[in-house]
Amino acid sequence: MDFYIARQPIFTIHRKLYAYELLYRGTKETTLTSVNGERATTSLLSSAFLTEGIEIISGTKPCFINFTEDLIVKKIPLSFAKRKVVIEVLEDVMPTPEVIDACRFMHKQGYTIALDDFIYDKSLDPLIELADIIKIDFRLTPVDTLHKMLYQLRRFNVKLLAEKVETIDEFSKASKMGFSYFQGFFFSKPENIKIKELAATQISMVHLLAEVTQKTTTLERLHKIISVDVAISYKLLRFLNSAYFYRLQKVKTVKHAIAYLGEKELRRFIILIIISELASDKPDELIRMALVRAKFCELLGEEATDNFDTSELFMMGLFSFIDVMLDTPMNEIMDKLPLSPNVQAALTSQLGPYAIFLDIVQYYERGKDRLLSSNFSKIGVDENHVADMYLKALQYSNGLS
Repeated sequence: MDFYIARQPIFTIHRKLYAYELLYRGTKETTLTSVNGERATTSLLSSAFLTEGIEIISGTKPCFINFTEDLIVKKIPLSFAKRKVVIEVLEDVMPTPEVIDACRFMHKQGYTIALDDFIYDKSLDPLIELADIIKIDFRLTPVDTLHKMLYQLRRFNVKLLAEKVETIDEFSKASKMGFSYFQGFFFSKPENIKIKELAATQISMVHLLAEVTQKTTTLERLHKIISVDVAISYKLLRFLNSAYFYRLQKVKTVKHAIAYLGEKELRRFIILIIISELASDKPDELIRMALVRAKFCELLGEEATDNFDTSELFMMGLFSFIDVMLDTPMNEIMDKLPLSPNVQAALTSQLGPYAIFLDIVQYYERGKDRLLSSNFSKIGVDENHVADMYLKALQYSNGLS
């Protein structure tokens, strides 16, 4: 039985990746709505830690995982490394003596404890004293209630995490209110988007991006681009000698690297390097998400019943955040890049035959489970294979990152 696992990034105030929250997404037979919290958590732990390997899913970052009252009392988190797990105490867990004792014991063992969907009540004080992080729904909590809670929490030694932060404005407001961590997709939205002139360095990179993206660009030209750029050469060799490839012998020359990768993967690699430069002032997670989207779209296209161009699906996923990276409208950027009409239609208008793939990856990222099944059916993808596709996409992203 396959489990869907999604991850959502958690950032520091400097927009650096701090951790991921891992979310259980049910199975084809049992959706999220039909699974209780305890089964969801145990299934997630079993799949993430015991079956797939947590390094693929979260790399070196800790994982926030929901724990029910029974799992806390049984001290289930102690089965996992304290540097890998943040114990997220669900909002419906009552501060019983058994819960307090278990949390106190795990706290003394060095585990990080977070209180989820927090609404202040005096009865929660014993739990708050043991907590390291308090998670508050920034969108759903009324402003007056939020200010009152923040005042009440001042006497405790806890850090605040704002959940469901979806815009840069919300991030800014939460920062000023004293929150230290931020969960949501605010980082994947353009900042102050408007028609503007790109900087000279950005124009140069966009021109290079356009040249590399063209299918008529020759392998000889790609070789020349790499050879004259020390940074690209270094990153290419480092990538090919990373653990992702499990190579016994090192790749020592650009010529060897090109022969090993082939034209398609070489082109993708150069595009990624250029995009990374364009996004150098953005959170690193933006590039990771673009890579996951690209590979996820490609793998979905390979499984789909219709004959989709998987290379174009990959490009669509990779370019899906280009407007955020440049803080420029997508249609203006598309005018400068020779991407196919189907890719451009999906990115600018959410239309055309590729748009459904972009919908699927966005639904998966945000946990919109009810919309996923119908879309999988439309493209003829077996839901039982999707979890493996997502994990492969994560692994691909880890290797390039």
